[in-house]
Amino acid sequence: MSDDTRDATRNDTRSDTDGPADPTGIGRRDLLKALASVPVLGVFFAGWYQKKLTDDAKREAIMAELGLEGRAPAVIPNAVSRPPGDRVRVGIVGFGGEGESLGRCLGFAHPDWIEMEAENHRDNPANKSLEVFMGQDDLNVSITAVCDLFDVRAERAVMAAANASGPGGATAVAATRYRRYDELLESDVDAVVIATPDHWHTRIALDAVAAGKHVYVEKAMTRTEEEALQMYDAVTASDITFQVGHQQRQSETHIKAREVVDAGVLGHVSLVEVTTNRNAPWGAWVYGIDERGTPQTIDWDQFQEPSENKVAFSPERFFRWRCWWDYGTGLAGDLMSHEYDAVNQILALGIPESVVSSGGIYYFKDGREVPDVWQAVCEYPERDLTLMYSATLANSLYRGQVFMGHDATMQVGQTLNVTADPYSTRYREKIDDAVIDPSRPMFSYNPRTSGVDAVTSATAAYFAQRGLLYTWRDGKMVNSYHLHIKEWIDAIRGHAQTSCGIEEGFQEAITCHMATRAYRENRRVRWDPVARRIV
Repeated sequence: MSDDTRDATRNDTRSDTDGPADPTGIGRRDLLKALASVPVLGVFFAGWYQKKLTDDAKREAIMAELGLEGRAPAVIPNAVSRPPGDRVRVGIVGFGGEGESLGRCLGFAHPDWIEMEAENHRDNPANKSLEVFMGQDDLNVSITAVCDLFDVRAERAVMAAANASGPGGATAVAATRYRRYDELLESDVDAVVIATPDHWHTRIALDAVAAGKHVYVEKAMTRTEEEALQMYDAVTASDITFQVGHQQRQSETHIKAREVVDAGVLGHVSLVEVTTNRNAPWGAWVYGIDERGTPQTIDWDQFQEPSENKVAFSPERFFRWRCWWDYGTGLAGDLMSHEYDAVNQILALGIPESVVSSGGIYYFKDGREVPDVWQAVCEYPERDLTLMYSATLANSLYRGQVFMGHDATMQVGQTLNVTADPYSTRYREKIDDAVIDPSRPMFSYNPRTSGVDAVTSATAAYFAQRGLLYTWRDGKMVNSYHLHIKEWIDAIRGHAQTSCGIEEGFQEAITCHMATRAYRENRRVRWDPVARRIV
């Protein structure tokens, strides 16, 4: 089995003198760095401003208006380096595209991948994928057990775990291959990475929790609403460390965006728009079918175990499982889940009161069941806010994440830009005095401080621009997946807290299931927080 590929009041406007809720607010150095490339242009100052204000003073005036001056520098959560601690023995269930990527983030790459990326760098020096991999922290973990229903992938996992040519090389071991996940759980692993198709997530996670194993599970956390409740109850009743694979929580721009909102810079946010645009077969889950995948090399019966709908062996369903409701969660669970979690990280919205959605199969007429053009509208009446998600798998225009406040608009991606609204109440005086130009960002943040760019393919570019592939720490490019799984390992050792634990995972799962049900049942659905069910 494998996978290819607070009660929130955070929206309220604060006064200029209000501080952040915690000491991780945007600091003076952050603002100076961010504003250094955003001079106030195209205006002439009158009176005192003409005579006294230099460009730096103008920036200081903007900082004062934002109420951000004098604050401590921002601190990335869990970013402090610590000794690696006792070795953690990890088992991986599912070694397709996602599972293999997570294996590399633990420090172990298949020799073929290292050779391929070395050649890619020779052909194109801008490709730094291997350099980024080799620069990862040694997490002091070993992959001691692997499980995949496709023999080719299982063998590849064993070779990766034993490869000493990587940041985890000192702890490389000969991993044991298991044909069933429950046999893997009976081994001496301390923790389990679940990177299978969605329909297997819950069964494996529940059994792992019962066995006392720490769990890292890929999104969508579960395939159904009922499974989300089961997983929530099991994890909250346990002592295990749990993380859902929303790696953009490690993105510096998303962390900064939360600080901007906490500082009240945007005013009341009433509308958030997030999107997905792809325009290639891989983006529509039309993955290549490995000709080595046959009934002799794939355990098809086991693949179908959790599914009510049993069908004859189908390579298309095995390799392109996301196209069918029997195994996946469609655009909601695969792609909206990332966008929703990013918004939840920034605004702490929680589960919406209601959701409507619509769409259809408008381009890929290949027998799939899930839509390729789709949108969902989530309502938060207690927050006076609407969250809109829209997606097409037949156009690649990048639209990003947009947070629309009464006083300013924030756009979030690889970079962050905040632009004052021309009709802002808060910034009216500064706009009239030409200190703030509403046609240009008044605050910009770019964590990159060098020209290094390891994004060289269309696939990598898509994930990178959404903060899903790379982020930066002190100007160094770092794999977001690596930081996210490192956070989980650190939390297992008691050095950190997971940023996407069961509470955040449950909110993501229920929101996505609401959107899917609204589409499939062609109606508005609501969340009953007392009964804990979608109605």
